[in-house]
Amino acid sequence: MDKSFLTPAEIAESFIETGYKKATLSVFKMFVLGILGGAFIAFAAVGSTTAIHTIDSAGIAKALAGAIFSGGLMMVVIAGAELFTGNCLIAISVAERRASWVKMLKNWLFVYLGNFVGAMLIVFLIQQSGQLDMSKYLLGGFTIEIAVKKVSMTFGNAFCLGILCNWLVCIAIWMAAGAKDIAGKILAIFFPIWLFIASGFEHSVANMYYIPAGILAKANPAYVNAAISLGISQEKIDALNWGSFFTQNLLPVTLGNIVGGVLFVGMVYWLAYVRKRKAQP
Repeated sequence: MDKSFLTPAEIAESFIETGYKKATLSVFKMFVLGILGGAFIAFAAVGSTTAIHTIDSAGIAKALAGAIFSGGLMMVVIAGAELFTGNCLIAISVAERRASWVKMLKNWLFVYLGNFVGAMLIVFLIQQSGQLDMSKYLLGGFTIEIAVKKVSMTFGNAFCLGILCNWLVCIAIWMAAGAKDIAGKILAIFFPIWLFIASGFEHSVANMYYIPAGILAKANPAYVNAAISLGISQEKIDALNWGSFFTQNLLPVTLGNIVGGVLFVGMVYWLAYVRKRKAQP
C-alpha cells in the first residue's frame, strides 16, 4: 500500500544518501545555494520583526513571530537552498561512512559563508529601503533592541539556546523529509519552527540578519533614540559591534546549533534506526 509519508526508520535511511549528495556538491553550488538559504531566513526575520515591533505583550509577539518565521525554512526546503543548521544532519551519512568528515566540514564552511552573504544582502537592502523608519523609527529602534539583547547573553546561555534551537530546526527538516507532498512538508516545518521562535531559542543564520541589522541601524540617531525609548541604555548600544556579534553570540550559538543538530537529532536517530538494523542478523 502506497503511503503518504515515510516512517522514522525510512527517514533515517534516506538521510544517508541525502547527506552524501550534500557533502559532494560543488563548492560553487554550496556557496550559491547557501546565499539563497541565508536570504530566505533573513526574509523570515524581517517579516517577523516587522509584524511584532509594536506589540507590547512578549508572549503574543513571540507567538506571531514564530508563525511568520516558519516561512523561511519552508522556502529553504521546498524552493531549494542550503542551510548550515539543517546540514548538521549530514553527520548521519558520515556515521555510515557514506560521506567523509572532511567533505561534511567543507559543506558546513561554504554553506555557512554563503548563508552569511545572503543574510547580509538582505540587511543591506533593508537598510537602503528605509523600511526601518516605520512607526516613527520604532522599527529601527526595535531592530537595535533585538541585536543588543542577543550580544548581552553569556556564552553558556547562548550555547544552550543554540542547542535547543537546532534540535527543533533539524526535527522540522526530519519530519519534512518524511512527507511526500508539499502540504505535508509545510505542516511538518511549521510547528517546530513556531516552537523555537516562540521559545526564544537562538539560530546562528537568523542572527546573521538580526545582529548586523542592529549594528548598521545604530548609525542612525533616530533609530538610537527609538531604542533608548524602548529601555536600551546608550552603554549597551555602544557595546553592540562586530566583535561582540562574533564572540558573544555567533560563536556560541553556532557551536550550540552543531550539538543540537548532530547529537540530539542525527546521532540519536542513527543509533536508534540505522546502527541497530546493521547489528541485527
